[in-house]
Formats: sequence, structure tokens, C-alpha cells
Amino acid sequence: MPESAFNGQRMRMLAFAGAVGVAPLLFIGGPDWASGPFYRSVWNLGHIGLFALLTYALKPWQWLTGWRLWLAATAAVLLLGILIEWLQSGTDRQADGHDILRNLLGVWLVLSWRPVVSRSTRADARSWVLPTVTALLLLCELGSTGAVAARQWQVHQQLPLLYDFRQKDPAPYWSGNAVPSDEHTSNHPQSLMIELGTETYSGISLNNLPADWRGYEQLTLMLFNPGQEPLTLTLRINDLAHDRGDNAYGDRFNTRLVLDPGANTFTINLDDVRNAPASRLMDMTNVRRLGLFAVRLPAPRTVFLSDLRLN
Repeated sequence: MPESAFNGQRMRMLAFAGAVGVAPLLFIGGPDWASGPFYRSVWNLGHIGLFALLTYALKPWQWLTGWRLWLAATAAVLLLGILIEWLQSGTDRQADGHDILRNLLGVWLVLSWRPVVSRSTRADARSWVLPTVTALLLLCELGSTGAVAARQWQVHQQLPLLYDFRQKDPAPYWSGNAVPSDEHTSNHPQSLMIELGTETYSGISLNNLPADWRGYEQLTLMLFNPGQEPLTLTLRINDLAHDRGDNAYGDRFNTRLVLDPGANTFTINLDDVRNAPASRLMDMTNVRRLGLFAVRLPAPRTVFLSDLRLN
């Protein structure tokens, strides 16, 4: 066997072994619904690597060429990706349509770069179009992960603030109906306007926040009630262990906040938060979620959150 053929066969077997080793991670291990954004973003890049390895191992260009190769490979991976996301929806993993695009990118990278690297075709300007496009798509994916890393570093550095009210888009941090507002601000240029509905539970949850609360003694919240009647909200705080447990009411911190009309400041002792779970201590190095919500309001209400910090 010629040396080049031997090396090609060996690389193909290594690619196949890598794909077989990585494929179970689509369903086993990895991030769950409680995992942080950066871990999730890095893990998702594995889709690109897996399908690049699988494409190189199968070498579909042995049977097809040109647009037929691209069409067949794209269709096959598209159907496989849809199947994988459907199967994942039956586990504790979350289906993500973007993963299908990452699968396709892994295939396209190999299909576009193989002729250039192997010099199986004459290199000219046109032969670099597809490799350039796929490389740019890869850079976009890597850039998105880099942006998540930068954002998470900023979240970690913003203590004692739990949320930076200068953010123009609360969506990467909060879930629920919260939008920046110039009204009823205090120590920041903006507040968060929270629209509360009449459903059983209505409110917002800070899911992306600094996790390590050690070294602090109090949590301070500043809220403004623009209505003429008092408003009762529930504040809940939990750690990562609670999210990955059975989410029992007695395994987290819960307290009622009664907002009088106008400005309200609440101070919570962090020892009370630490001791809140009935059968353990809350992990103050891994606080995962902070929520504010109302229960069965008779009519929609609005409230403004203007400060949220540790002291």
C-alpha cells in the first residue's frame, strides 16, 4: 500500500473512532437546563467537530461529486439533525434548532476545505469561495462563544451588583416581561420595568447572575410601585443544587415583599438565605436564580426594579 494511501486510511480510522467516541455525548452528559451560558455555548461547538469527523470518516466524495455531493450530504445531515433534536427532547437535554446548523457547518467545512488542502483540484479564485464562506461561518460561531465568555466575565466582575442596569437588553440575564426604562431610577441610568399579569404566577427571574455570594452580609433591592394600592411580591432565591433537585418549596429561600405606593427598599440578611433550605445549607458559592413574582393578581400591575446588590 502506498504511504499516502496508508496515511489516508489511518486518518479515516482515527476520524471514525473520534466520531464514535463523541456521538454518545449528544445524549449523555453535557449541559442541562440549569447549566450556565458559557458551558452551554462551548459544549455546542462539539456539534461542528462531531460532524466534521463523521464526514471525513465516511468520505461521501467517493460516491458523489459536485452539487450532488453537497445536496446529498446536506439533506442527510439535515434529516439526522432533526432526528437527534427530536430524540433529545425526550431526555433532560433541550432541543436546539441552532444545533442543526452547527451539524451542517461541520459537514460543509470538510466538503469545502478537502479539495483545497488535498489539492485535488487546481487552486484558483473560485476554489476559495466555499472554504472562505465556511471559515467565516465558523468564525461567527467561535465569535458567539467568545461574546458569551466576555459577558460572563463581566457578570462575575460586576459584584456587588447582581445586575448591571446599563444593559440595553435584559434577555441574556432575565426571563419574564422586563424592559429597560428611564423612569423611577435610583443609582443607575435605567431601571427595569416589570409588567405583571393575572396568571397564577407572574414575574421575572434573574437566571444569569454572579454565583459566589461569599463575603457579603445583605441583599438590597429597590423597587418602585407606581400604583395607588400596595403590591405583594414574592422573592425567591435558590442555588444550583435546588435546580438539579426536586425544586421543593422548602429547599429554597422565599419571602414576601409588600410594596407601598412609591419607592421601597428591602434588605435581606444573607444568613437567612443560607439557612433557608429545610435539610441543608444553601451553597452560597453557587447561587443560581433570583425571582420576583406576584400570585393571582386581580388586575395587571407594573413595578420598577431600580437596584439589586449585595452589601
